[in-house]
Amino acid sequence: MKKTDVQINATYLVKVAGNLVPVRIDREHESGGWLGTSRKTGKAIRINSPQRLRKRLDDAALVANTAKRASKDATDAPHRDTGERGRTVAKLSVLDAAAAVLAAVDEPMGSKELVEQMLADGLWQTGGKTPANTLYAAMLREISKKGDASRFRKVGRGRFALADQA
Repeated sequence: MKKTDVQINATYLVKVAGNLVPVRIDREHESGGWLGTSRKTGKAIRINSPQRLRKRLDDAALVANTAKRASKDATDAPHRDTGERGRTVAKLSVLDAAAAVLAAVDEPMGSKELVEQMLADGLWQTGGKTPANTLYAAMLREISKKGDASRFRKVGRGRFALADQA
């Protein structure tokens, strides 16, 4: 884009820290370039050269896209229990679900077995490719960070139990 093509109060797609961000150009900067405002975060951004400007955005399309993203975020947001009908209760965290399964079983289990049981009971849901690895790492991290205050104990190779069961 050329410097002569840039218009004040127009919105452009600008490369900022490796990302393309919609920015409204507010005014020219006294040292050259422009000052703008990010349409996503509201932060001030200095644009030094026109090479950072990718293309001019139509304001109507930008508003429609923002509204579409906001409605998607609202439908994907986790629900909390408000006591209203039709609302779902938030799912447990992976560690809370593992603790619940271990408390119910009263015997040490491996992370793969724990994940299978948590998913079968509906205590936790995931879209990840390696949920057993995620659980294993989370349990080891809690044990190493909390020490004796941890809910879990490693009782054998790849086997975990609740701290009060070990």
